[in-house]
Amino acid sequence: MDPECANFAKDRKKDSWRTTLLLAYQSLGVVYGDLSISPLYVYKSTFAEDITHSETNEEVYGVLSFVFWTLTLIPLFKYVFIVLRADDNGEGGTFALYSSICRHTNVCLLPNRQVADEELSTYKLEYPKETERSSRIKTWLEKHKNLHTALLVVVMLGTCMVIGDGVLTPAISVFSAVSGLELSMSRNHHEYAVIPITCFILVCLFALQHYGTHRVGFLFAPVILAWLICISALGIYNILHWNPRIYQAMSPYYMFRFLKKTKKSGWMSLGGILLCMTGSEAMFADLGHFSYTAIQIAFTSIVYPALILAYMGQAAYLSRHHKIHSSYQIGFYVSVPESVRWPVLLVAILASVVGSQAIITGTFSIINQSQSLSCFPRVKVVHTSNKIHGQIYIPEINWLLMILCIAVTVGFRNTKHISNASGLAVITVMLVTTCLTSLVIILCWHKPPILALCFLLFFGSIEALYFSASLIKFLDGAWLPILLALILVTVMFTWHYATIKKYEYDIQNKVTLDWLLALGDKLGIVRVPGIGLVYTDIISGVPANFSRFVTNLPAFHKILVFVCVKWVPVPYVPPPERFLVGRVGPPNHRSYRCIVRYGYRDVHQDVDSFESELFDSLSDFIRLEGSNKSSQQEQPEDDSNLTVIGSFKRPSIVEIESDEDSIKPVQQEVKKKKVRFFIEKNNSYEMDKLVRDELEELYEAKESGMAFILGHSHVQTKPGSSVFKRLAIDCGYNFLRRNCRGPDVALKVPPASLLEVGMVYVL
Repeated sequence: MDPECANFAKDRKKDSWRTTLLLAYQSLGVVYGDLSISPLYVYKSTFAEDITHSETNEEVYGVLSFVFWTLTLIPLFKYVFIVLRADDNGEGGTFALYSSICRHTNVCLLPNRQVADEELSTYKLEYPKETERSSRIKTWLEKHKNLHTALLVVVMLGTCMVIGDGVLTPAISVFSAVSGLELSMSRNHHEYAVIPITCFILVCLFALQHYGTHRVGFLFAPVILAWLICISALGIYNILHWNPRIYQAMSPYYMFRFLKKTKKSGWMSLGGILLCMTGSEAMFADLGHFSYTAIQIAFTSIVYPALILAYMGQAAYLSRHHKIHSSYQIGFYVSVPESVRWPVLLVAILASVVGSQAIITGTFSIINQSQSLSCFPRVKVVHTSNKIHGQIYIPEINWLLMILCIAVTVGFRNTKHISNASGLAVITVMLVTTCLTSLVIILCWHKPPILALCFLLFFGSIEALYFSASLIKFLDGAWLPILLALILVTVMFTWHYATIKKYEYDIQNKVTLDWLLALGDKLGIVRVPGIGLVYTDIISGVPANFSRFVTNLPAFHKILVFVCVKWVPVPYVPPPERFLVGRVGPPNHRSYRCIVRYGYRDVHQDVDSFESELFDSLSDFIRLEGSNKSSQQEQPEDDSNLTVIGSFKRPSIVEIESDEDSIKPVQQEVKKKKVRFFIEKNNSYEMDKLVRDELEELYEAKESGMAFILGHSHVQTKPGSSVFKRLAIDCGYNFLRRNCRGPDVALKVPPASLLEVGMVYVL
């Protein structure tokens, strides 16, 4: 894929058919890599142990019928025609659904929601007339705080299963592709060749992640397209050569015959059949890179027919070869003619690498999103491309995934156990998506609750059937994703819980503005040259870490800026709308407040660009305030006013209430939009002397350099706290804090300009 073309998807109304078809072609390498390679291991996993391959063909026909209807109902009807419409400003995935719910319903646990965020152009809200019942459901959900926690835990569970899939998918994909060597070697030899070769490919795959995929991304779509053409051709050949009447097996009648004959063993084999829809979630998760129409065209016209032909071809071959009893033989490669087996093996390995790359990149993305919602410990996020937004690499996660992938490959050593683990992870993510989409139908689309209930019962019952079949194989590999999810959910919830408690502590212990204004020469305070950026999580008042800093070192910079980096429940915040700038105290105090807003898919800028944008925003704010004073009544000189500063647009003043819960826009003119933006600098008016002096001081301070003042926190619980709180804070959070990156790394603060202030939080 050439991700630069993915920007076309952002403006769907202007998409031409040529652009849409190009995006559909490029989506093959990014969206459908995992789904396309599922024929490598579905039949092998299904016939691994639970059911046998008899001469009546009832098992083969039944499995094919299940595969056909599973692919038709879940990826086609559920995802392509319903779930893809639940996008969040063109973005998809678990966090997109949760973000939409949080915007329409006050269920977010982190109490940093403000009215000013609703003025963002990406803060998409629909306000049709709600039915009485849907309004009751919204009120009921907002009223019970335990439901807020339960909803977040469900989202965390889906996220953890996606991360678990990032461990299992590369292992099963590459292992299944390389296992084609078993037909060209004796059984004693291939056991010593398949696993080392698989591990070598996995090591190479993860070792190259730090280079990014933009250099080889253009090869992804051709590889997957070649693979789809290959399995389609093999499917047609096997159908025509072995059993032209195999199409009859697509009748639902064969599913009932299959279950009637195989009973419990047939139900347990569903854990292998569900692997045919592995990767379906990527259609929704990667929606932001493409358009709805492009993904729909690619799946319905290329991927879906190719997969159906591939599964039909394998079933046609198996229906005429009843002497194959070993699961080692009932695989994809046994139906490949010997004359083309080596080229097919090569294409399969390349396709498995592309599919693995897609899930690894998706894992990096979802962990970055988890960080934005304060649900994951801080890790270092590296941009792998200067031109393509969203190309990221997380070193710690990359090496951890590599170790786990190799451990799974060496530990399980067969497709059966890996497929059992992968199946449970996949179906759990789908169940979470079904539940969240049901809430979106009621709360965001304002549809009748009966419609959401029908959606939940229909698709949820199908997925629950597959989930039960996977869960029953707990001892045969399904324990792995459960263990991973348990560990990750504990880590994420502990981090989120401590973050909320720290935020509440900051609110309760913030210092008043009067205290800051009282700091003067008579108290021995010295103003040193430069700009001091005081990082804080609160949006009003003076943070406690700054008061501690001044108490121990009675000096601060001539230009003081309280910076709050805040994430809002939208995928992206446009750069012109990112900075909210206001004044703290009178102009002669030279203190400002800046709230920097990011979406859950945004990545914090490099420090150089952040410094320059922050400086430009401050200078624009000073100019704007000076021009407004001549034409408008002067506003109070305190930190109650913030201005949206950005290029090419005109800002409006927004007022922060003292209760920390909202920012209300102050209407200056009668306009449709509450927020108006600043049209770049205008030097046509004569600048006021006070404004000129303030700008000169700002430029002089910039030349002296910037200092970043961050709190270095130590957290402990109050005496008499509950056992759960002591375990979560004293043990869990402090362990994670000591072993993860500091806030300076997450905020990309240069070490030479860093000032850390020790803070003890007693929660």
